[in-house]
Amino acid sequence: MESIKTVNGITYELRGEQYYPCLTVPEKKQYPIGKYGSLRLDFIKAHRRGTYATLVSEVRLNEHLHDIDVQAHEILDNLLPAMAKSRGIDEKMKADDMLRWVQEMNNCKSAVEEIIYNELIYC
Repeated sequence: MESIKTVNGITYELRGEQYYPCLTVPEKKQYPIGKYGSLRLDFIKAHRRGTYATLVSEVRLNEHLHDIDVQAHEILDNLLPAMAKSRGIDEKMKADDMLRWVQEMNNCKSAVEEIIYNELIYC
């Protein structure tokens, strides 16, 4: 009697009197997850359980969270300077009134993060 056999592309191993499939999880690259990826993880665990289960079972959760994090940083990097420019926040303001410049830049960052939260994280 064979201890290992293949049927329909699936390899089975004999253990005792029964054949069990030799299943393995494919190796995936582990990406670092930042602030926005962690926020997305918390949200889908709490409010999108089906999406979470699907991503885990297909071994795509880490990749999905990394993609969300990358997209969020791209939006932040592109939209923040444009918003600051449209509001007249420039180097002259920084030199003349540093405190006001910091306040305005924090307001811009908060507005951009609100967009990120609504478009990427909590959808």
